[in-house]
Amino acid sequence: MAGESFRKNYDNMDGDQVAGKSERKVGLVYDDTPDGEDHPEFPNRIRVIWEMLQLAGVSQRCVVLDKHLQLVHTKDHVNLVKTLSTKQKDYQRNKIASQLNSIYLNGSSSEAAYLAVGSVVKVAEKVAQGELDSGFAIVRPPGHHVETDEAMGFCLFNNVAVAASYLLNERPDLGVNKILIVDWDVHHGNGTQKMFWKDPRVLFFSVHRHEYGSFYPAGDDGDYNMVGEGPGEGFNINVPWDQGRCADADYLAAWDHILIPVAREFNPDIILLSAAFNAAVGDPLGGCLVTPYGYSVMLKKLMEFADGKIVMALEGGYNLDSIAKSSLACVQVLLEDKEIQASSEAYPLESTWRVIHAVRKRLCAYWPSLADELSWKLINQKPPTPIILVSNSDSETEDDAQGLQDQMSKLSIENHQVETASISWRADLAKVEVWYASFGSNMWKPRFLCYIQGGQVDGLKKACVGSIDKSPPKEIVWKTFAHRLFFGREHTARWGAGGVAFANPLASPNDQTHMCLYRITLEQFNDVLRQENALSVDTDFPVFDLAALQLTENKGAVIPEAVSDSWYGSVVCLGKECDIPIFTMTCTHSVAEKFKSGEFPLRPPAKAYAYTLIRGLVEGGRVSEEEAEAYIDEAASKPL
Repeated sequence: MAGESFRKNYDNMDGDQVAGKSERKVGLVYDDTPDGEDHPEFPNRIRVIWEMLQLAGVSQRCVVLDKHLQLVHTKDHVNLVKTLSTKQKDYQRNKIASQLNSIYLNGSSSEAAYLAVGSVVKVAEKVAQGELDSGFAIVRPPGHHVETDEAMGFCLFNNVAVAASYLLNERPDLGVNKILIVDWDVHHGNGTQKMFWKDPRVLFFSVHRHEYGSFYPAGDDGDYNMVGEGPGEGFNINVPWDQGRCADADYLAAWDHILIPVAREFNPDIILLSAAFNAAVGDPLGGCLVTPYGYSVMLKKLMEFADGKIVMALEGGYNLDSIAKSSLACVQVLLEDKEIQASSEAYPLESTWRVIHAVRKRLCAYWPSLADELSWKLINQKPPTPIILVSNSDSETEDDAQGLQDQMSKLSIENHQVETASISWRADLAKVEVWYASFGSNMWKPRFLCYIQGGQVDGLKKACVGSIDKSPPKEIVWKTFAHRLFFGREHTARWGAGGVAFANPLASPNDQTHMCLYRITLEQFNDVLRQENALSVDTDFPVFDLAALQLTENKGAVIPEAVSDSWYGSVVCLGKECDIPIFTMTCTHSVAEKFKSGEFPLRPPAKAYAYTLIRGLVEGGRVSEEEAEAYIDEAASKPL
């Protein structure tokens, strides 16, 4: 990143008269970066945004600033980033990257990180001073995942957090006492959250895919119960989506019923926006459906606060066409080029209302504007069937890619109707019936229905997303099979401490295990398999397709690649019932051997988990409660 590559333009510094009014001064920071390897976080992400702004003629009306650098990370972390210079040998950088979470490094990583954070700081300073009305730092790498002393998620320095800390702690003369940070990246802004966890001067709002902690960066940090601590309690707001496919209507509902009311109460002096576009339709990592129009409306709603002093900092976003169009839409809003009106044609998903209700209930003690119950009429509006844009960046042909670009070209602020295509694999697999054989907690029907219809039962620590097709099983039968039941692992996210059920993938005539068989579609079986292995059901491809079904029937078991390293990584065929194949999911044979050798722990189940098995066996009419308890005790105590 040579200094001479930075473009500067100081036109309209005094605010030329446009259409009878003083034109807003919007600052842009942009830097050319060297071409990189094949990776989602690559230079063309910012290049296409700049080119789109130039084509629209808005870049010439904005001020492009130099770089400025401030640091808020630990000394050790700063020193680590410094070591990533061009003098560092590739193998050393690769070794460092391998020890971090989702980090990509090259010879310019250190310089890029310093320039990115300095850019955001400088724009924020200019906006706070009043030299600019607003600004957009089109920089990379992104920053909202990196924590005080740990790089992760493509991020090296936390650009927005550094800028906020600089304004609050180093420039008191600017009069910035309260900052609203809005993070609409599809991934939770874990780093920013932790940096202001106890600070009431910063209201942090993050809307993201969470899916009960299974979506990156995973864990509980993005849950709505994470509200801050000490003097910062109540100043951390998470809106964690239960699923993908959230679109404009979902995000605007979160704005109207959570963010906007709280922002009015908080009354910020400036707004810093972690402006990712990976929730945009067509993004290969996000799986959501926000249009450029949707982003423009969200931004327009924020401009009623802080006299429109908004600083956008680019975060994620990996579909070049959509990030370019979405960025243009946002800059036009900052320039007040167009009148934006929200559309009421689309309705939020049902899961969106559940999340919004939960967030309001959790935070109403801190923000009175959230205390009122949402009207029944509002939350019971029925959304249309979700529409999904097919995008598989790993396997698209040139024709597929061109087709995606053709669809994306139809997106604009004026026309936000998106041409979409259904995911054909779901339609194909929905026509095929299978029996899913459960030997664990899913033997109890209410527990199994959590994997189909979503929700949770007593004892479950986390709710389930449910399948895309929420139709109940067409039939339920019980059978016994010659496989050994045992309990292993020490802890699970859904049940807490204690073992969970596995069946030895190899049959044994001396063992008999009760199993409840649910007659469902192969599409639903895929969604159950993904949830059982803590994977999102929002996917462009099946884990277990028709070819895998036939192979499993012939070989007796297969290990689907997508779940090969997961706890339930083996699909086993147990025969047929009414000429329909019976499949169960359990650990692989190699994992079973590790349980047998003691490399993996055998543990009895927790009381709550065992109780679901007992209820399943008793309510299914297999055994009495005493017999069910003895059955579980024997499986938990008998050596493999």
